[in-house]
Amino acid sequence: MRASTQLPRYLSLAYGLLVAYACLHPFSGWRVQGLPLFDFLLAPWPRYYRIEDIILNVLGFIPLGFVLTAAWPAHWPRPRAVALSVLLCAALSLSLETLQTLLPTRVASNVDLGANIIGGALGALLGAALGRRIFDTRGWLHQWHEKRILDGHLGDVGVVLLALWLLAQLSPDSLLFAVGDLRRLFDLPAPLPFSPERFMRLEAAVVAAHLVAAGLVARACLQRFSLTIVVLIALGLAARTLAATSFYMPPRPLLWLTPGAIAGLGAGLPVLAAALALPAALRQTLAAIALLAGTVLVNVTPENPYLSFNQALINQGHFLNFNGLTQLVASLWPFLALTYLSAVNLRRGGGR
Repeated sequence: MRASTQLPRYLSLAYGLLVAYACLHPFSGWRVQGLPLFDFLLAPWPRYYRIEDIILNVLGFIPLGFVLTAAWPAHWPRPRAVALSVLLCAALSLSLETLQTLLPTRVASNVDLGANIIGGALGALLGAALGRRIFDTRGWLHQWHEKRILDGHLGDVGVVLLALWLLAQLSPDSLLFAVGDLRRLFDLPAPLPFSPERFMRLEAAVVAAHLVAAGLVARACLQRFSLTIVVLIALGLAARTLAATSFYMPPRPLLWLTPGAIAGLGAGLPVLAAALALPAALRQTLAAIALLAGTVLVNVTPENPYLSFNQALINQGHFLNFNGLTQLVASLWPFLALTYLSAVNLRRGGGR
């Protein structure tokens, strides 16, 4: 007997890929340094090392250990599930630290490796104690999944897709809800600044289009309308607030609440409410249009200089890596969502 859904496995795969990207970002300057690949394993304690780095390395692997333990077959003994989860976390961390020896901008560290293994072990123990209660047939997540999310792989993938959207909202230097910005991904020039009035109108259009798109993509993976869509939008606003609080000095929790964002929310919410009442085929079409329109708009809108001011932490160490990760997820999300909508349409078409 396996887990009631494949969600823990999808989450494990997605989280593992995100960790790998964050650890190897920015993927440039690969070269052999002339030292043995595993020389870092026997290195002494580094002379300069911050306790914050150890904490972040531990925290970064706790979720991976948690979902890995919940992903194993339900009939497995807990010690076996914990041991294999810790082993996989250790193997992933060792692989990434070894690859970092080939990157001049990264430093392979046995301290990081040890912290990652500790985080994976803590997460695995939590997963053994709580994970199966959450994901098995009696768990609250399974009950929510059964009542509201599409059954099968499409439902699980949809939940992961919405989780990635929330992750993208943790990027503090983008407009509210804005995803699909390809300029940084391909090093494209930014448009020339507009007048404040024109910029505000463009910002409002970006916010409204992406709000409608996110809400309709969420609806596509639901069996029927529910407050899940409202909760998703609220969590997106909370994520932007957290990012503005964490990455700016002094903290600016409501930095995202600009006149353009307020206008975009005011325009997007009633459009989304009306769109949710449409038949499924029209909703899917409108979702695709909103995704494409929002992506075009965000790429022709100049950067807001106020969002890049006083970013005290975003260019430091792990925060730089995390910001690179959120920017990648935000850049790719509309295209992942379009693929998902196509898969949902194919399934519904095949069911008729």
